[in-house]
Amino acid sequence: MTFLTFFHLVAVFLLCIGLFGIIWRRTIVGILLSVELMLNGAGLSIMASTQLSQTANALGQVGTLLVMGLAAAEATLVLAIILVVAKRFGTIELRYISSLRE
Repeated sequence: MTFLTFFHLVAVFLLCIGLFGIIWRRTIVGILLSVELMLNGAGLSIMASTQLSQTANALGQVGTLLVMGLAAAEATLVLAIILVVAKRFGTIELRYISSLRE
């Protein structure tokens, strides 16, 4: 097994853990962490895939930085939503937040 295969297996493992977390988590913060894991797996896969082609390593690094920027922007927006939801409903557990209007 080459190092490249190992990197792709780790990326798939991160993706699977993130998907499992999205399905089974009960809080918004847990789901946010799961999405972050999935995005980190995507960035690792992009970086490892550039080693397969003749493209420059800088192109893979730019792609990974774009994924990291997307993850940071997503985390910022979701944390702001969590603050609003916690203030309105008093909890961030999804089973108690079933409607948008009361």
